[in-house]
Amino acid sequence: MRILSGVIAMAAIVVASNILVQFLILDGLLTWGAFTYPLAFLVTDLMNRIYGPAAARRVVGTGLLVGIACSLIGTHVQLEFGPAVPIRVAIASATAFGVAQLLDIAVFNRLRLGIWWVAPLGSTLVSSVVDTVIFFSIAFAGVFNGISAVAASQVGWAQEGVPFLTAGPIAPLWVSLAVADWGVKLAVALVALVPFRLIVGRVTQART
Repeated sequence: MRILSGVIAMAAIVVASNILVQFLILDGLLTWGAFTYPLAFLVTDLMNRIYGPAAARRVVGTGLLVGIACSLIGTHVQLEFGPAVPIRVAIASATAFGVAQLLDIAVFNRLRLGIWWVAPLGSTLVSSVVDTVIFFSIAFAGVFNGISAVAASQVGWAQEGVPFLTAGPIAPLWVSLAVADWGVKLAVALVALVPFRLIVGRVTQART
């Protein structure tokens, strides 16, 4: 199976991110999962460049199923203040991943004939913004509190007003979390251009 490496890589990234998201850093602004999750965009772009959009979509589908499985397990793990993964967060995670990854594939295809770095960087930048907005809005924004009283209470901490990024004007905590998370996605997208170039070059050379 030619996309097996992509399937394994995507599954590993999703599982690792679901575990590492439990570990906070920088006074809770980020988690270690924020640094592994953006690698999913690298895997999708590699599959798209090497094998085409259909293969990339199959890899994304695998990642989505693995992510849903991880979330469902997390909803049944009870911690001191409730489930490890509130159902609202699980819905946000699956929605954001599916929409953003499929958007990444679509944007990549529109840009794939340009300079080599334009497609992976452009598609990741656009899709990572969408991913961040969808996830943090559904998971934590007050506008979605109507999902249920329980769902609202489980994420109430994220709606508390705090200094933006610990130093700016008062804003809901989840806004700072979203901006910090997107900053990491941007940094990883830039760094990921190196392995993208190397891997595509190696595969192309092996085919000739």
